[in-house]
Amino acid sequence: MSDKDEVRQKVSEFYARSVNEGSDCGCCCGGGDATLPKGVAAKHAGYQLDALKQLPEDAVRSSFGCGDPLAFSQVEPGQTVLDLGSGAGLDLLIAAEKVGPTGKVIGVDMTDDMLERARANVKAAGLTNVELRKGIIEQLPVESGTIDWVISNCVINLSPEKERVFAEIARVLKPGGRISISDIVAQDLPPWVLESAALYASCIAGAISEQAYLDGLRQAGLEQVEVTERLVYDEPQLKGLVASEVPAEQSACCGGIPAELLDMAAGTVAGKIWSAKVTGRKA
Repeated sequence: MSDKDEVRQKVSEFYARSVNEGSDCGCCCGGGDATLPKGVAAKHAGYQLDALKQLPEDAVRSSFGCGDPLAFSQVEPGQTVLDLGSGAGLDLLIAAEKVGPTGKVIGVDMTDDMLERARANVKAAGLTNVELRKGIIEQLPVESGTIDWVISNCVINLSPEKERVFAEIARVLKPGGRISISDIVAQDLPPWVLESAALYASCIAGAISEQAYLDGLRQAGLEQVEVTERLVYDEPQLKGLVASEVPAEQSACCGGIPAELLDMAAGTVAGKIWSAKVTGRKA
């Protein structure tokens, strides 16, 4: 197994454990916490409660996103939307409503537990225009030139081969196809943060700079690439992002890192991590 495959395996295992155990570990404040009222975790990631009321409760509670990639997007009925790292299916359900019965939504995820959860949530929502496929976002199980919109929510930062992801996005998009991606970017992170496996899975250590992110998409062949929204995380928000607020009786979470070390991480990288909404199109 290559180092990159090992990274993917660890990330997959991390999220399978998080979604199955109802852990706070993930990429949003409180994601997956079964004690939270419906919609709280997703609202912290940028969703509006009105958009979540009709969705299956599990899809909302099991969201690990850092933004709402579909907010104010121009997705139209009849179009085909591809969600990279679709997780438990929250964005799939929202996209399915936007494209309607004549459209199609495809979700790709590498984690069996997430795919199983997403299928259950799609069934609970009564949707017939959503298809789940197992695969990695560096090698998408999708035909070239068949997608109108690529969306993704705090997933690409987890990839150890981001340039391959950007190339795959360009490959599957139709001419004129668009992207709407919410993700974590970072700058000037110290070496000890970059070397932490748990902080990688928590969407911190694997994040690249905003400029590198935009340049990567442009080099893959996309145009009009820009950041339309930013949320720079302060220390309390970062504590939620890396899930450092564990119950008092627990000494560690997120792969065994002590809560006090995660507190230190939040203090160290505050102001150096932000969520960005990235848009663009294929020529």
